[in-house]
Amino acid sequence: MTSLLTAPRQKLRSRYSSVLLLPAPRVVDEALLGLSRRWPIRPLAMPPVGSNLKPVLGDAGLPFLGHTLDYIRFGADLGRDRYERLGPVSWMGAFGMKMVVIAGPSATQAALANTAKAFSQDGWTFLIDKFFHRGLMLMSFDEHLMHRRIMQEAFTRDRLAGYVGQVVPRARDGINSWATDRPVRLYPLLKELTLDIATEVFMGGRGGEDTHAINRAFVSTVRAASSIVRVPIPGTRFRAGVQGRKVLEDYFVKHLPGTRASGGNDLFAGLCHATTAEGDSFSDEDVVNHMIFLMMAAHDTSTITTAAVAYYLAKHPEWQERARTESLALGDAPVDIGALEGLTALDLIVKEALRLAAPVPLVMRKAVKDTEIEGHYIPQGSLVAVAPALNHFDPACWSDPDIFDPDRFGPGREEDKSHRNAWLPFGGGVHKCIGLHFGTLEVKAILHQMLLTYRWTVPDDYEVRWDNTSLPVPVDGLPIQFHPLSR
Repeated sequence: MTSLLTAPRQKLRSRYSSVLLLPAPRVVDEALLGLSRRWPIRPLAMPPVGSNLKPVLGDAGLPFLGHTLDYIRFGADLGRDRYERLGPVSWMGAFGMKMVVIAGPSATQAALANTAKAFSQDGWTFLIDKFFHRGLMLMSFDEHLMHRRIMQEAFTRDRLAGYVGQVVPRARDGINSWATDRPVRLYPLLKELTLDIATEVFMGGRGGEDTHAINRAFVSTVRAASSIVRVPIPGTRFRAGVQGRKVLEDYFVKHLPGTRASGGNDLFAGLCHATTAEGDSFSDEDVVNHMIFLMMAAHDTSTITTAAVAYYLAKHPEWQERARTESLALGDAPVDIGALEGLTALDLIVKEALRLAAPVPLVMRKAVKDTEIEGHYIPQGSLVAVAPALNHFDPACWSDPDIFDPDRFGPGREEDKSHRNAWLPFGGGVHKCIGLHFGTLEVKAILHQMLLTYRWTVPDDYEVRWDNTSLPVPVDGLPIQFHPLSR
């Protein structure tokens, strides 16, 4: 696996500048990763006498910080190292707390199936409730099922087809304006594009004049989730996240009355008017909360995924040409939902990028009662991180898991079916991402237009480095050189 590299934190303006900065020098991080192993291993809690359960083993790491900085620096490398040493259920210190980490296909299945209803979504509440209050992902049990049932009305195939019709022209207009006379940072370009798309598809074009302020607010709220200082002290990421939440609330509240009063095929209108056969619908407060969460989830995860795919296509030009051949074969046919679904090579590539660089590596839970996973005792009140992204590198499920090999998803191999939890980029169980089909279509629409417009390259010795402060993003913005196809 390509090791993640250390790098100083960059200011927001340089992270999202399109001016090229040269990649930081490579550093060998094995010794630094080894420092995370220096803490004594001990049980989280002793199992009840006579239970025949095993204790969860782990370590606290640094005082208060725990392994928070290790995760930011090493991401999946840290998780893989601990999985290999401590097994599918372990614990570590983080955010001044003890956090149980669950990984591996079998343990992940038990945690996400949650048949005993031992895990609630309150693990997310601890991290992101201040910023994404009462978003769908933060709801548990019957309330979650009711809200999900209502929201599903906004993600029917007919609505998805309508969304695609809005994504395609926005993607084309944005991509055609990208510079080709110098290397540019792809990640901020994609982030701006996906927010433009979200404003169109989710908001019906309402409030487009506020795009830059909304983008800044989303960046602040997402980054605030991993704040070590978790009170709104001036100058902290946490305070910036709280302020960003207020900006987003004001934005949606401002446009809510007009959306309620009118129709439209955008998601905002869809949530305003979504009603189940039983007559259940969302309140104004529900709509605002869900829109803040959905727009974050849609444009952040789509940006990360598209950036990862573009990176791997730059590193593997033979796959870039294979995908481009399919896109060119569409000719002048309308790029609708059926056309995007027919781009099978691109589908394989997207799946492989999601395996290697899952945009949401962890899903959070909280134990609401004493329970067990894989014979390990997890006491009530434990903060739990289920890490399905680690399953993406399990050699029991994947051949050469560190290698970029999209054909592993193709006919005759289908390694993603080696275990039902081998590949989980969208989560699993009843909390599986409700927007996964829209997200995949959006990513494919953007990449399809990129393939029709440019070839792109990175230097042979360039390797992307992911910043895991919140969701994984390329620390240097992912510098890429675009070459117009006409040349």
